[in-house]
Amino acid sequence: MKFPRTAKTLGSQSDAAPYAAVFFLLVIFLLLGALIPTPGVPLSLPLADDLPGTSKSTIAVAVDTNNRYYFDNQLVTEAKLSNSLSNAVSRSAAPLTLVIQADKAVNYGQLLHLTLLARSAGITNALLATLPNVSTAKP
Repeated sequence: MKFPRTAKTLGSQSDAAPYAAVFFLLVIFLLLGALIPTPGVPLSLPLADDLPGTSKSTIAVAVDTNNRYYFDNQLVTEAKLSNSLSNAVSRSAAPLTLVIQADKAVNYGQLLHLTLLARSAGITNALLATLPNVSTAKP
């Protein structure tokens, strides 16, 4: 007597449900990853092209739209910023250049106040940080 086979060989169709489950898990992980906040100060730097930079030693200070100062990725008061700049000048063998990373909405008076604060700490050169204008970039 011959018994019928109930087991199928490897020639069966693959099921799409496991692939769909993995796909939806990947989508969920990507969406959750996009919601994680990125560290840093949200600044909108102005756009400019062909501006000279510097090869000298630099120190950076960021100013946001609320005229708050950030030094070494920390929110600082004006007095602490002045002390930090003075300490950086005393530790540096070469003259420092201040790189001001200021939002577009920061007024000129605030930038002038920051450069005068840096000058009193011993920094004589200051540069404004900008982003390159991508639409007019040369190939």
